[in-house]
Amino acid sequence: MKIKSANFVMSNSDISKCPKGNIPEYAFIGRSNVGKSSLINALTNKKSLAKTSGKPGKTQLINHFKINERWHLVDLPGYGYARVSKTSKKTFQKFITDYFALREQLICAFVLVDSRHDPQKIDLEFMEWLGTNGIPFNIIFTKSDKLTKHTLPTHIENYKLKMLEIWEEMPPYLITSSTNKNGCQELLDCIEEMNIKYGGF
Repeated sequence: MKIKSANFVMSNSDISKCPKGNIPEYAFIGRSNVGKSSLINALTNKKSLAKTSGKPGKTQLINHFKINERWHLVDLPGYGYARVSKTSKKTFQKFITDYFALREQLICAFVLVDSRHDPQKIDLEFMEWLGTNGIPFNIIFTKSDKLTKHTLPTHIENYKLKMLEIWEEMPPYLITSSTNKNGCQELLDCIEEMNIKYGGF
């Protein structure tokens, strides 16, 4: 798949106000500062489509972007280290939970994890919640350019071993970098395959 157009549609925290219709959508979510906005911008070849910031927790709403006039990329608030009030965090959690529970247009969630770090409890628990609730997801390892060609495979293998303590098999995953765009085309091709299989596009 090639991205020919990527346009902002809307931001909100009310699931009932999300775009109507049956356009398939793919949600990107992960801990704050995992590189989510940078990856979205790299995928779409637009430097400022998704807002990036040195301060974790920049995304605080559900953001819909229409890609190629065929599917929605959904940028969800990061979880974990966002420097916001406990009340705000509860609000985020509520509409994130509502989104996954109620959004029938969702085809797959992409859970972003930083390839440099050991498995984080908050990521593992979130993925377990997705699995328990029957929500399809793929893991996206980000910032792979920050590791050497020798250490990256070791980090990924260690992550697999941790996941297999909970899961019968490793969920689908891709390794990416927003800096050199490694894995970006593979991720777009993955979405294209799911569009054809589940969305009829």
